[in-house]
Amino acid sequence: MFRSIKDLYRLENDYLAPFAVHAECGGKRRFPEKEHPFRTAFQRDRDRILHSKAFRRLEYKTQVFLSGTGDHLRNRLTHTIEVAAITRTIARALRLNEDLAEAIALAHDLGHTPYGHAGERALHELMADQGGFDHNLQALRIVDFLEIKYPDYDGINLTWEVRCGLMKHREDGPELDGVKLPPQCSLEAQAADLADDLTYYGHDADDGLDCGLLNSKQMEELEIWREALETARKKDPSVSGPRLEAYAIRCLIDNMVGNAIRTSAEMLQAYNPSSPEDVLYLDRPLITFSEEYTRKTQELKAFLYKNLYFGEALKGLNEMSHVRLSYLYRKIMEHPELMGCSAEKRIATSGICRAAADYVAGMTDRFASKEYERLRNMEE
Repeated sequence: MFRSIKDLYRLENDYLAPFAVHAECGGKRRFPEKEHPFRTAFQRDRDRILHSKAFRRLEYKTQVFLSGTGDHLRNRLTHTIEVAAITRTIARALRLNEDLAEAIALAHDLGHTPYGHAGERALHELMADQGGFDHNLQALRIVDFLEIKYPDYDGINLTWEVRCGLMKHREDGPELDGVKLPPQCSLEAQAADLADDLTYYGHDADDGLDCGLLNSKQMEELEIWREALETARKKDPSVSGPRLEAYAIRCLIDNMVGNAIRTSAEMLQAYNPSSPEDVLYLDRPLITFSEEYTRKTQELKAFLYKNLYFGEALKGLNEMSHVRLSYLYRKIMEHPELMGCSAEKRIATSGICRAAADYVAGMTDRFASKEYERLRNMEE
């Protein structure tokens, strides 16, 4: 006997906190669908994201280091899987809707360009007259329009709650389907957002140490790293070298997740929201680090920007990425037929600039590199 959808709703009602989003009360889609017999709407969203082409392409997109640089270095796909795992941990501890939080986490980086942040900066500059380029909004375009899975409409028809969760930046009062969004996201979206931050803090530091661009002594200027080392040494005072660094990274991530859960629980108790709607118009998110720990994580972030993301070792990679993506975009603008029939058809509805951006942003690192070399060779 399988669990029916009614059984799942009953389990949610028994388990979830009153401020969590309940699938039975949400799950509205742009194109209405029948209720599934044994999956909630958010479980279906998760599966649709996992089966999308955009999700599969994340395997060959840069996180920090160019895809293919090292077998153990993270790419967008491994980063996304790690974010989803930590998101579920936070959501479970706070009695939020794990399925909704996980779906948002799995989709959060679908809109990233090839070549990581260097590629996004290039495309943002090139699209300045068209409103710029933002990978969060591009993720929404992918799930709403660019994925083709169904006979009657474009996109994968995700729920309102997941689509809202992809729109992180609320300062300018953005709209979705003509509805102005509230200043705060759902708690599930807040959990995915914080998990994204702490994941790349910890795992980018791990990759930096692994490839030798960072070292533990250099990182000891950071209070948060000294605390992680102290925790690791308490486990085994004799451990040193790479084993100590590896375990310290584990302790760093665990410390961040622990602080996030404990602080968020305190915030939820203090504000005492009685429904999901109660959190949407507050003056601050409730899923957060403590004030002191926020300072520590910001110090780590600044350290990574200075010594890793924009350090001398990656300067050449960043410049190369900017040049290649800029070239590809301009070439597509000059010769739209290079996009192929399906992408070229979007010019009529989206305009040449946005259609070209969609096409270039969807490239993997290796496809972008091959296409760059092919087109340059044709010019010679």
